[in-house]
Amino acid sequence: MSGTEPQSTTQLKVSEMMESIHAAFRREGYVRVNEGRVLGGVVAGLGRRYGTGPRRARLWFLLGLMLIPGSQLLVYPFLWMLMPPETEVAGEAGEAGEAGEAGG
Repeated sequence: MSGTEPQSTTQLKVSEMMESIHAAFRREGYVRVNEGRVLGGVVAGLGRRYGTGPRRARLWFLLGLMLIPGSQLLVYPFLWMLMPPETEVAGEAGEAGEAGEAGG
């Protein structure tokens, strides 16, 4: 039993750390969006955050990644892990608002 306790506390710490990171990204408006997404919604979410459309955001993202060869393999998956899905943000915004939309 003592062998599983450190593993579970480690998993708990990682889970808490990821939730903290997701909360920070949510506060700043960095979320993976559902509308306009092609793969994971990361770049469309960045576009929404900076007030541009998904196509323009993809263009800027690709141009930026071309400056550092190989970064495409690191940056996009890294952002995918760190940016919370938009559905989590909508759920936290208040289910009363969703109920009002469904009723109206």
